[in-house]
Amino acid sequence: MTSRSPDQPGAASPRDVLIRLSGEITTKGRHTRLRFQRGLARNLRAALDRRHLAYKLEEDWSRLYLSPEPDEDRDLASSGLLDEVFGISSYSPIDAECEANLERIVEAGSRIYSDRVTGRSFAVRARRSGQHGFGSRDVMVELGAALNELGTVDLSNPDVEVSVEIRDHRAWFYSERMEGAGGLPLGVEGRAVGLLSGGFDSGVAAWMLLRRGVNLDYVFCNLGGAAYRRMVVQVAHVLADRWSHGVAPRIHVVPFDSVVAELRRVVRPVYLQVALKRQMYAAAQHIAEAMGGEAVVTGEAVGQVSSQTLSNLRAIDNATSLPVLRPLIGHDKEQIIALARHVGTHDLSARVREYCSIGDGRTATAARPDAVESDVAKMNPSVLAGALGQTETITLKQLDLAELAVDGLFVDEIASGATVVDTRDAAAFGAWHWPGAENHTIARISGRSDTLNKSRVHVLVCEQGLLSAQLAERLQSEGYEAYSFAGGIPALRRLQEEGCR
Repeated sequence: MTSRSPDQPGAASPRDVLIRLSGEITTKGRHTRLRFQRGLARNLRAALDRRHLAYKLEEDWSRLYLSPEPDEDRDLASSGLLDEVFGISSYSPIDAECEANLERIVEAGSRIYSDRVTGRSFAVRARRSGQHGFGSRDVMVELGAALNELGTVDLSNPDVEVSVEIRDHRAWFYSERMEGAGGLPLGVEGRAVGLLSGGFDSGVAAWMLLRRGVNLDYVFCNLGGAAYRRMVVQVAHVLADRWSHGVAPRIHVVPFDSVVAELRRVVRPVYLQVALKRQMYAAAQHIAEAMGGEAVVTGEAVGQVSSQTLSNLRAIDNATSLPVLRPLIGHDKEQIIALARHVGTHDLSARVREYCSIGDGRTATAARPDAVESDVAKMNPSVLAGALGQTETITLKQLDLAELAVDGLFVDEIASGATVVDTRDAAAFGAWHWPGAENHTIARISGRSDTLNKSRVHVLVCEQGLLSAQLAERLQSEGYEAYSFAGGIPALRRLQEEGCR
């Protein structure tokens, strides 16, 4: 630390931070532990540099010490940044430091904490490493006795905890302990690709592998056009910018329209969903092998949807020779959504309507692997190869956030005076529609934009909310005030039902 030399007892800079390594790092053998600790330090430096923070980072065995430079006016402990670097167990803002001498420790501790413990309950905790003429218990007893004149000792539930960490020739004082991200430093466990759809599951699954030290690129098989692409890339950007310090993740966008068309041509309808997943796995393997990836990560959970039964997962697995990692396999939806809030992808994923349902009827829940493989074998192999040849690769940390702005595309209410434009066919429109809505199919509007009155506000709605988003995006570029209703017809019906209660 740079705020005060060890032979000058007293207050340290209140912005110095003591960082503790994850327990999983400290239990490793010496060689692995050093490699993991160096990886953590590298990632922490990358996180600080990316935020343009001026600091000094000192490494010790199982500890890191972080000090802001004198002209750095931001508080590193309260910035939230240390919560997002994997491999950190906890951290504490340092209140004071002094020489590792019992008399000096008692003197400095009494001075620093006298105001805090006066009239309150307190406990003194001490940890010591190195050769000293006193033990941890001596520190707790003597400093506790000095402070006991001002407050009351309570070792079970104190108002104030006075903690002293002594390592070799230095002693540090702190009273707060903040939880870190835990896990393993990103990058120490190799590389993989994560299949990303933008929904809650795939983003959380990716985060869980990042937390285990796996450096991820993302593969997005786009079935929904430009609007869908923008939303999924925004989810990937959160994972990259907030959680991927020390690495440079990319997202590989593979246009899948032609693959879906080919699947519909040769695969029996009941197997379409399973066959689609197989093609996504195959695309992921192709990209993983090109970048040196060793596994494919997915957000599947047993029984969550029809394609995720045990039988169907078995029918999907052999589409790739790489290991398929499913960190959410035993999670329920509520657990996954709670994790998405922590990760920071929840609000984005809540706006994404996954576009993976390509079947028109019943989906097999117990697909036979041989039957699915037989259907998929009828595909023209050049179709997937052609889609992969059109892959767009985006380096996420170099992305301009302005490119991801989608706030002006979706609405979740119908403003007074807005015209609802229902883009479904006449039969679906006749079965139910929003009161006062106009019925114009996407094909009709696409053929003639002047179908709509440019002086009015239009809210477009389709079955799932994605096709209308693509159309709204184009209309906006042509000067129309047009939006897509988030969630499509089901969400619009719920809005009407809530208004009728």
